[in-house]
Amino acid sequence: MNYEINGQALYAYSGGKAFDAAKPTLVFIHGVLNDHSVWSLQSRWFANHGYNVLAIDLPGHGRSTGKPPASVGEAAQAILALLDQLGVQQAVLAGHSWGSLIALHTASLAPERVSQLVLVGTAFPMRVAPALLEMSASAPEKAIVMVNQFSHSTLCSPIAGQGMNNGQWTYGSARALMRRVLASNSEHNVFQMGFQACDSYATGAEDMAKVTCPVLFILGSADQMTPPKAARSLVDAAPQAHVVTLPAGHSLMTEAPDGVLRAMREQLC
Repeated sequence: MNYEINGQALYAYSGGKAFDAAKPTLVFIHGVLNDHSVWSLQSRWFANHGYNVLAIDLPGHGRSTGKPPASVGEAAQAILALLDQLGVQQAVLAGHSWGSLIALHTASLAPERVSQLVLVGTAFPMRVAPALLEMSASAPEKAIVMVNQFSHSTLCSPIAGQGMNNGQWTYGSARALMRRVLASNSEHNVFQMGFQACDSYATGAEDMAKVTCPVLFILGSADQMTPPKAARSLVDAAPQAHVVTLPAGHSLMTEAPDGVLRAMREQLC
């Protein structure tokens, strides 16, 4: 469903359910060069188990129009504007990678409006290697290949000579999604802008100090992009922190979909 935010369309997948103001609301926020579809299993389950689901495409990504957010702060304002339009006073925010920083910053701006945080594949700081940042601008196709190599654990990487195993499917589908999202915006390089927003985000410690709700961390033991140790400062500062570590890489929702869903169910239901 499309919602008009600041004169632009913001798409939010609802799991096929009409919005019901009497139900709790769960907002899913994707990472760099992704869209709402990375949350397919989790969003559908919660939509059918008592929640309003808003699995968004960030502005300028996928089905959403407008300029992509140039910073974590800009993206957080879009989340708050969506809640305002729907009259949602309080919601659960779940974010992956860049989306986890957006969720965290949103909760710091309006702590009374966030009942719980779910931070998946998170880290602070979330620095991007200068070479990769430059490549996302000058050679995005090469950068997509590189990111996918580092985003998947060895258990789910392509294995030469073994045909279409599960790892190859996961790797290939992620690469296809990134290409599709990159092509969805002909005016702006959403790849570079997302990476730049991650790299420049500097207020993680201050933001977590303002959070008042429980925080669930879902981390991948084989994550090379945001290894679990990179989330330690956030975990230590979070109120009512609960950490679940899964045997997966950075692409947790596709490498360990059941594990992510199970962790969220145990926390939220």
